[in-house]
Amino acid sequence: MIKVKNAFFVKSASKMEETTPEGMSEVAFIGRSNVGKSSIINALTNKKGLAKSSSTPGKTRLINFFQIVLDKDGESYHAQLVDLPGFGYAKVSHSLKAEWQKNLTDYIKKRVSIRVFVHLVDSRHPFLEIDQAVHTYLSEIVRPDQTILRIFTKLDKLKQSEISLIKKNYPDAILVSSSSKKGVDKALNAIFLTLFGEES
Repeated sequence: MIKVKNAFFVKSASKMEETTPEGMSEVAFIGRSNVGKSSIINALTNKKGLAKSSSTPGKTRLINFFQIVLDKDGESYHAQLVDLPGFGYAKVSHSLKAEWQKNLTDYIKKRVSIRVFVHLVDSRHPFLEIDQAVHTYLSEIVRPDQTILRIFTKLDKLKQSEISLIKKNYPDAILVSSSSKKGVDKALNAIFLTLFGEES
C-alpha cells in the first residue's frame, strides 16, 4: 500500500526562469479551470488546504510546486506535484492570456523533470472538444520517458449509466471523487507505478 508520509508547498512560478531546479521526478496536473486540480492534489496527499483553490475559475495563473514523500513498505520515495494554470474560462486580457499560455506551453514542452502528465477531465463533461485537443497535444509532444494518465474528477456527481459510458469510451480511465475519496488510492497507485515502476 502506498502512503503519503509528507507533502508541502515549495514555491510558485510565473515563468520558466522562476521554476524549481530540474532533477526530482514531476507529476504535472493539467486541466480546465474548474476541473478540481487543487482538490485532487489535496485528496492525493491527504492534506486539506495544501493546494489552494480559487472561487474564480481561471484566476490561478501561477505554476505551483509541491513536494511529496511517499512510503511503500517502509521505503521513502520523493516526487514533485505541479499544479499548472487551468485553461478555458479565464477572464483576462488577450496579451496576458497569450503570455500565460506561452509560459504554460514552455513548461510542458521544455521541462525535463516531468515524468507524468495527469490530464484531469470533469466526468460530467467527458467529451469536450477542448479536452480532446489537450489530449491530442500532449500525445504529440510526450517523450518516451513520459506517460499521460487521464483522470476523471467529480465521480460522486455521476449516475451508474454515465460511469459506464466513460468506461466504454476510455477503457483505461481512472475515476475519482475528491470529496468521497473514491478512486483516490487507485490514482495514487497509478502515479507511483508510472514514476517508480512498482506495484503497491
